[in-house]
Amino acid sequence: MKITLDIDEETVARVSKIAAARDLTVEAMVEEYLTGIANSHAASRMERITKFRDALERTEDEARIVNLNRDDLYERPYRFYYGE
Repeated sequence: MKITLDIDEETVARVSKIAAARDLTVEAMVEEYLTGIANSHAASRMERITKFRDALERTEDEARIVNLNRDDLYERPYRFYYGE
């Protein structure tokens, strides 16, 4: 894919010197930079998804399933406040 950038000439000249010092072209530097951003974003997203799934599995493993009927639900505050 080709991208056209509108960058002032002074910046291009400075970047060209940096690229030459690294034995790269400006195009290669831009590609390297954009690839790094894409990879770090994807890795970060996958890491967050993995952490979420792990937390969800731990929660499901630790959760108690309690079957409450309507009377239990309405009696709960009474028991909580009055210790029955």
